[in-house]
Amino acid sequence: MGRRSRGRRLQQQQRPEDAEDGAEGGGKRGEAGWEGGYPEIVKENKLFEHYYQELKIVPEGEWGQFMDALREPLPATLRITGYKRYPEELAWHTNLSRKILRKSPQLEKFHQFLVSETESGNISRQEAVSMIPPLLLNVRPHHKILDMCAAPGSKTTQLIEMLHADMNVPFPEGFVIANDVDNKRCYLLVHQAKRLSSPCIMVVNHDASSIPRLQIDVDGRKEILFYDRILCDVPCSGDGTMRKNIDVWKKWTTLNSLQLHGLQLRIATRGAEQLAEGGRMVYSTCSLNPIEDEAVIASLLEKSEGALELADVSNELPGLKWMPGITQWKVMTKDGQWFTDWDAVPHSRHTQIRPTMFPLKDPEKLQAMHLERCLRILPHHQNTGGFFVAVLVKKSSMPWNKRQPKLQGKSAETRESTQLSPADPTEGKPTDPSKLESPSFTGTGDTEIAHATEDLENNGSKKDGVCGPPPSKKMKLFGFKEDPFVFIPEDDPLFPPIEKFYALDPSFPRMNLLTRTTEGKKRQLYMVSKELRNVLLNNSEKMKVINTGIKVWCRNNSGEEFDCAFRLAQEGIYTLYPFINSRIITVSMEDVKILLTQENPFFRKLSSETYSQAKDLAKGSIVLKYEPDSANPDALQCPIVLCGWRGKASIRTFVPKNERLHYLRMMGLEVLGEKKKEGVILTNESAVSTGQPENEVTEGQRAGEPNSPDAEEANSPDVTAGCDPAGVHPPR
Repeated sequence: MGRRSRGRRLQQQQRPEDAEDGAEGGGKRGEAGWEGGYPEIVKENKLFEHYYQELKIVPEGEWGQFMDALREPLPATLRITGYKRYPEELAWHTNLSRKILRKSPQLEKFHQFLVSETESGNISRQEAVSMIPPLLLNVRPHHKILDMCAAPGSKTTQLIEMLHADMNVPFPEGFVIANDVDNKRCYLLVHQAKRLSSPCIMVVNHDASSIPRLQIDVDGRKEILFYDRILCDVPCSGDGTMRKNIDVWKKWTTLNSLQLHGLQLRIATRGAEQLAEGGRMVYSTCSLNPIEDEAVIASLLEKSEGALELADVSNELPGLKWMPGITQWKVMTKDGQWFTDWDAVPHSRHTQIRPTMFPLKDPEKLQAMHLERCLRILPHHQNTGGFFVAVLVKKSSMPWNKRQPKLQGKSAETRESTQLSPADPTEGKPTDPSKLESPSFTGTGDTEIAHATEDLENNGSKKDGVCGPPPSKKMKLFGFKEDPFVFIPEDDPLFPPIEKFYALDPSFPRMNLLTRTTEGKKRQLYMVSKELRNVLLNNSEKMKVINTGIKVWCRNNSGEEFDCAFRLAQEGIYTLYPFINSRIITVSMEDVKILLTQENPFFRKLSSETYSQAKDLAKGSIVLKYEPDSANPDALQCPIVLCGWRGKASIRTFVPKNERLHYLRMMGLEVLGEKKKEGVILTNESAVSTGQPENEVTEGQRAGEPNSPDAEEANSPDVTAGCDPAGVHPPR
């Protein structure tokens, strides 16, 4: 097995964050110890205790507290989605374990609340220490961000939230490119990101240690994309996660760290190469082992020759308890043999132990690195997991890239004349991770790849506006074959009826609309930011994109009967709403309650103000807008925008189930249950709990209201009447 294959296998298998609290369906093996079916694991590992006592990572006199904390279950924590509604107190820490939350009858309603609000994107269930790296990135809405090892995605969602810090800006200038090596985990990442309905997120599938360098178009010139912020949360042995992944107790050995060190260093090096000057990269692990932590940072700083430096972030998270990074450590084999420097390692061990695992011998160089600026989080200090974070700032180009020719300096004629030899054995292949440590190879390889891609685009080898998966000859791909990303051409006859029906503002960025098909009817329309459109159009030959964009319109089955064949999708309504000037109905809080608890309420059940707005509208998709009344403090004080359908004599909403439950909770209604056949939610208010008479439903259906815009999706067991069927599953 080659080095590349070993690296990919390690990234896929050695990921303790499979069980991260970002989603209900994390790694089930991490929960096994708390449930039946598995014998109770003894929380003892003598080698673990011997190793860390020898390294003195815990302050003197605190070892007993440290071990006691590791043996206690990890408390559940959650984060409220900041950019949606809540300005302060966004992270909450409980004293309850996840097992108690799931199993306790007294907490059943609270657990259901957590699951429902997590699915609707209003909260994220995430371990406390896992929230630290995105906070230290200090993200601003205009930043271009790369998340190198993103799955399962809880940190990615934090980054998206930070981009949308200003809710009045539907399209921030920045974006997040979230990458993971494991194709299956990428879909978990998509699910996590989709909860936040952002047009500024792209999920890609690459080996992080050789993730391709991308290009963007800047004023007609092709330039290399350098990221303002990079999150490098690398695969690790995960011994800081013992409180939730209790398998680590019996499986822990120093061999895991020794095997992962090289991969971690290659990923960090690749990240540093793609970081913009003045940019910030956060390197983090959920391991306490210096081989995976300070050793990687020290080696990266040494090879950067001053291009990188550790930032002092001691004052950026007030209240956080942490220990400084260590400057001296030793290397231990899995059988307990210690080595203090590389010279003492026998030749037979050279494949397992590398010189980059040892601290620097030169005291002046070591001191200049300021390894004490790294943050070590110990479990017993604030009842969390163990964690390591280092914040790096890029001062100049990496040494092997300083003489790299800039693409924008080349004339168009020169670029067109540059050809990649067909006999070149490296044509189109990703850079070998093992050679990332070789400065000369990396700099040249990046330039060649950038030039080759530009040549392919200049010679017209792909259709305009079509961003398909890379051809198999250019890159080895694993997993499902993705549909292409096709931007809607300016002269496409599909758009004018939509524009007229919804009276879209002239500023609407129609060029950012895309579909996932090149043939046949376009069933879904998605929207991306103009910056991600730029990335997609200029890198389709080298990048495997799993998902991007939010759904804004869905085709009706009988759309030709109406003035517009496309209805609005709830997933993208908050992005789309600022551009819509027609078919908007302002509703009261009582109207919202009725619309969210009944399937097709007749006009007469709604307020007279709502009826007067709806009566003159043609049948079809509508926007239902609730504006808070500041004069009535008892009323809901946040705006709500819902997608609906104006039928012949009634109105229905197209809103996913969990989002409906969220709005009802905010209006003070206790959700007791749901009659799936009738599509009626039972609440604690009798005024809205009565079922709809059968003849009214029938009349509403005769009025031409779509039972489902997509019969295939409507048959899904997760879809109930009144929901947005297309909004339940993320698009493929």
